[in-house]
Amino acid sequence: MAHLSIEEFTAAVTALAEHSGVERLRDRLARLNAFTSRRGLNSPAAIAQRLHQLTGGLRRPVIGTYAFTSLWNEMIAAKLGEEGEKRLEALAEQVNACLGPDDGIAPGREEELDRALAAYRETLAAATGPGVAALDMMLKAVPAVAERLRAAAPAAAPPAE
Repeated sequence: MAHLSIEEFTAAVTALAEHSGVERLRDRLARLNAFTSRRGLNSPAAIAQRLHQLTGGLRRPVIGTYAFTSLWNEMIAAKLGEEGEKRLEALAEQVNACLGPDDGIAPGREEELDRALAAYRETLAAATGPGVAALDMMLKAVPAVAERLRAAAPAAAPPAE
């Protein structure tokens, strides 16, 4: 998984808050034991800051990481539907076919990878919107692919609100 910047992470939490509401997001994260105190968590930015600190930007295998990932995947699944998920799985296989055993980009497969990523982004964006699609791809990308995504479309990340 790629490492998200605090700006990207805040945008992801903001997308979750827009999907379910700030209060409901905060309450669900608390019920999932992502954090113990709800004090001061009245905005997506505050929730993102706390989660980012507790999870090390989702790098630590802690409850907060699992809670965020669970809610994120639930939101994406709700927007995609079963058929959309199946289409994305097939496109993800095309992306993965362009990676080497060390999760780096296989030599000579760069153009094929770019086409597979574009198809994946287009399919995902049709269901979730371009901002959420860009964030979801970053959340799921191995570092080499995340670097390529950032270089190819720096404007694709939604502005933090």
